[in-house]
Amino acid sequence: MAASMTAHEVMALVARKNNATAVTEYRNHCTLDTCPLDQSYYYYRPSLAANAIFAALFGLALISFLLQVTLSRRFIGFTVAMVSGCILEVIGYAGRLQGWQNPFNQNSFLIQICCLTIAPSFLAAGLYLTLSRIVMTFGPENSRIKPLSYPRIFIPCDIVSLMLQAAGGGLASTASHKNESVVTGDNILVAGLAFQVLTLLVFICLSLDFVFRTMRRMRSLGDAALDPTHAKLRQSLKFKCFLGALSLATLCIFIRSVFRCVELGEGWTGHLIRDQVLFIALEGAMVALGVLSLVFFHPGLCFREGYDIRMKAKEVKAGKKSLFGRKKNVAAQDAEATHEEVVHEKPDGLTPESGSERGVVGMQREDKEIGV
Repeated sequence: MAASMTAHEVMALVARKNNATAVTEYRNHCTLDTCPLDQSYYYYRPSLAANAIFAALFGLALISFLLQVTLSRRFIGFTVAMVSGCILEVIGYAGRLQGWQNPFNQNSFLIQICCLTIAPSFLAAGLYLTLSRIVMTFGPENSRIKPLSYPRIFIPCDIVSLMLQAAGGGLASTASHKNESVVTGDNILVAGLAFQVLTLLVFICLSLDFVFRTMRRMRSLGDAALDPTHAKLRQSLKFKCFLGALSLATLCIFIRSVFRCVELGEGWTGHLIRDQVLFIALEGAMVALGVLSLVFFHPGLCFREGYDIRMKAKEVKAGKKSLFGRKKNVAAQDAEATHEEVVHEKPDGLTPESGSERGVVGMQREDKEIGV
C-alpha cells in the first residue's frame, strides 16, 4: 500500500509540474510487485499468449515468403516488401514480450511502438506492386491508367509515409529518452499514418474503378474485353483465390491503419492506447490475417500459368535451333503456328499489339522495371 501511495504521489507531482524526469526515474525503479500497472508505459501488462502467437505467426510467414520466392523465383519486389514487414512485426512483438516481463521498461516499449507502427508500410508496398500484374492479366484497356503507373504512383507515396513515420518515431523515441515531450514526434508519426490511410484509400478506389470498368466492358464486348493470352490464368482457382486474398489483405491493413491513426492521434497517454483488447483485435489480428492470406496464396505460385505462357512465347520468339544451328525445334515451330492462329482469330477491336503480344511484352517490361 505504501508503494502504491508513493506511486500516486509521484504521478500527482507530474500532473502539477509536468515533471517527465520524475516519471522516468520512478518507472526505472518499478517492478510488478511495487508499482500498479496503470502507471506503466502500456497502462496494462501485455498479454504473453497473444504476443507470443503473433510473433510466431509472423516468424512463420517470414520463412514462408523466403521459401516461396526461392521456389517460384518470381515477384522479388513483393517478397522483399513482405519480408521486411514481417521482420519488423517479429521485432515489435518481441518488444511486447519483453513488456510482459517488465511493462515499466522504456526501451521495449519504444521498440514495439516504432516497429509495429512502421511495419505495415512495407506490407502495403507489396500490395501496390501486384495491382499492375492483375491489370495486365485482365487487359490494360480496362484500366483508367497504364499498368506501370500503379507502382509509380503508390510506391513513392508509401516511401513518403514510411519516412514520416520513421522520422516521427525516431524523434519521439529520442525525446522520451531525454525525458522531453514526445508530442512533436507523435504528430509527425500520425501525419505519416494519415498519409498512409489516404494512399490506401486512393488505391482501393482505383482498384474498384478497374473492377467496374472491366465488368462494364465485359457486358458490352463479352470475352473481347479481356486479354486472350491469360484466359487460362484467369480461370484458375489459385488466381481467383489470390484476388480474394489481396482484397482481404488490403482491407485489413486499411482498417489497422485507420485505428492506429486515431489511437496515436490521442497521444501516448490517450484512451485507445490503454485498451489492449482493441490493440490485439485491430492491430495484431488485422495485420496477421492480411499477411497469412498472402502466405497461402502467394502471387508467385498463383500466377504460375501466366508465366508458363510467357516462357512459351519467349521460346517462339527466339526460335530454338538444333545443335548445328540450322533449323528450329519442331516443338517451337508448332508453338509458333498456334500463336499465329490465336493472333489471327482475335475478336474485332483487338489488334495483335493490344492483345497477347502486348500482354506478354508488357509483363516482361514490368518485371524488369518494378522487380516483381
